[in-house]
Amino acid sequence: MIIKARVIPNSKRNEVVSRVGSILRVKIAAPVVEGKANEELCDFLADFFDVKRSMIFLRKGERGREKTIEITGRSEEELDEVLDTIP
Repeated sequence: MIIKARVIPNSKRNEVVSRVGSILRVKIAAPVVEGKANEELCDFLADFFDVKRSMIFLRKGERGREKTIEITGRSEEELDEVLDTIP
């Protein structure tokens, strides 16, 4: 499954704030230094979608706030169920 995420770095904690269509708004506690925010985003999304970290791939947006992320390891239906829990 491919998702798009709008990342808000330097937050107090990691959390999915909302979903607008297929775009997730995600707060990440790590700063935008040497890829730390990207790493923490991938770690957080692995926990959020209950997949291994190696199943999360950052496809686009390494340097911007808009990211395209590929998630593997679970079926589309299972991932959609997780997405449906987001307000």
